[in-house]
Amino acid sequence: MSIFRYLTAGESHGPQLSAIIEGLPAGIHLAVEALNHDLSRRQQGYGRGDRMKIERDTAQLLSGVRWGETIGSPVTLVVVNRDWENWSEKMSTLPEHRDDSIAVTRPRPGHADLPGALKYHQSDVRNVLERSSARETAIRVAVGGVAKALLAEFGIMVGGFVTELGGACATTPQEPIEVLWQRAAASETFCCDPLAEIEMKRAIDAAQSGGDTLGGVVEVQVIGVPPGLGSYVQWDRKLDARLAMALMSIQAIKGVEIGIGFDVARRPGSRVHDEIYYKDGYRRNSNNAGGIEGGMSNGEPIVVRAAMKPIPTLYSPLRSVDMRTHEPFEAAVERSDTCAVPAALVVAEAVVAIEVANALLEKFGGDSIFEIRRNLVGYREQILNA
Repeated sequence: MSIFRYLTAGESHGPQLSAIIEGLPAGIHLAVEALNHDLSRRQQGYGRGDRMKIERDTAQLLSGVRWGETIGSPVTLVVVNRDWENWSEKMSTLPEHRDDSIAVTRPRPGHADLPGALKYHQSDVRNVLERSSARETAIRVAVGGVAKALLAEFGIMVGGFVTELGGACATTPQEPIEVLWQRAAASETFCCDPLAEIEMKRAIDAAQSGGDTLGGVVEVQVIGVPPGLGSYVQWDRKLDARLAMALMSIQAIKGVEIGIGFDVARRPGSRVHDEIYYKDGYRRNSNNAGGIEGGMSNGEPIVVRAAMKPIPTLYSPLRSVDMRTHEPFEAAVERSDTCAVPAALVVAEAVVAIEVANALLEKFGGDSIFEIRRNLVGYREQILNA
């Protein structure tokens, strides 16, 4: 059962996005500036569209925090949509503002538009696309910022970078992971390979001029994780399964790898499994497993990758069908990006942080940071002497 529980609400052009988080211990040092930093990162990246010029996302903490620390009660987060002023009647909750003349009836291929309209028996696709929009990830990034703050209390850090974009593949330098995170933070494509970044930007420019879109691959790493988070006992408690589900819940993510991922199918076992050594504790000289064995963290850095498809809203629209007449048309065009892979990295970091935080609380749970730290210290001493 999930301990770190949260629900989000809100539409893309509604007044705000909201989240309520339950299960947080008291004593987490939580600064809204840290949440806003990740919200700002989510809006950056080469290839973003005009919506990012309108929104300047900031989080508001409305409950569960006093004087910069969580107090054990549910935390309420809000991210206001600045564009709401232009949509206050078109997205109004009041029946007198209904205007069927603005209904969207041409679903976009690759979106939730058509299956969502069929599922909920909607004749106006806007009733689907407003909630299914990737705009929803803004509030999840804020929730992820809370999870990162919890993990930081115990020396666990989450970061990442873009490894592929539009067919351009980056080479990861052999440097400490924190240095790679800093390099990626200084890059417009969130990539730590300068030569690959040049190719990525060229690919984005070419796609933009042709009204097309691009996808890519992001990699997230978690360092400082103790062994034993997750479980092999039941399928729904396996850490790798939960990470895969969290990443696949991000809009446009179509594939997930852990460690060397699909390469395990192409190598003999002697080149896949990480040999075990002992020197002041158990160690590995490689990390092909991506820090997870048997559904549990093994003490090595957790490494996960997610593949993002090209955004399906194209300025050179694909063919579709009008839901009223069933006649062929070009799909409706909503304001969109040419490439949002760098933004997907920030969202991926957030959902990974949430799952690792949840697994940490399950293993060492307590009602305060003091209690959890005591449990974790005792556990580390226990496994050091194992």
